[in-house]
Amino acid sequence: MTAWQSFAGDLLEQWPLLATGLRQTLVLTLTVSLTGFLGGVLVFYLGLSPRRWLRGLINGYISFLIGMPLIVLLFLMYYGLPQWGIRLSPFAVAVVGFTLNVAAYNAAYLRTAYNGLDAVELEAASAQGFGHGQRFRFIILPQVLRLSVPALTNQVILNLKDSTLAFLIQYTEFFARVQELASTNFQFFKAYLLAAVVYLALVSVVVVAARALERRLILPGSLH
Repeated sequence: MTAWQSFAGDLLEQWPLLATGLRQTLVLTLTVSLTGFLGGVLVFYLGLSPRRWLRGLINGYISFLIGMPLIVLLFLMYYGLPQWGIRLSPFAVAVVGFTLNVAAYNAAYLRTAYNGLDAVELEAASAQGFGHGQRFRFIILPQVLRLSVPALTNQVILNLKDSTLAFLIQYTEFFARVQELASTNFQFFKAYLLAAVVYLALVSVVVVAARALERRLILPGSLH
């Protein structure tokens, strides 16, 4: 029996576990992409507040979360919080940690798009009696979301790739199952090559969906 045949046999034997891990990866990625998006919109909105102290607080939040490595945040929550009597499941830690991190990045993307909006249009809306919430809902948010599609969809790809960090806090996603597969036969190259192919396929699906969304929204510069 060749090494590849032996690996294929182990792969078939452990495929149910790998499939479960893949499902866990997709659940985590989709969950944090949604919560991170909604959190990013909220943080962006609060960052436009007329209250100076709140804007400063939001700026500090974004700077702090972008500056902190995600793995440090996950370790702080998973290994540090129990010392204060707070114990969360690996999935809960992953969702909360990723959401805090992704919301900061998404808010930064939205803010960048906001800085490119026409100030005259915003002033005209205020002159017509639009309140802060109305300006945000009807004028600012639709435009910044449209302009931020490439950055927001790229963040989904990053979420998928960063999900591999979750195995370090005992969340048994796909990469954790690949680790188990590699440890059974010590064919690490083949196992990690399999992981690379699977993640590449998943990323390709996200890229194709993102391009379709960009064309649908007719983003500036997407048509030539």
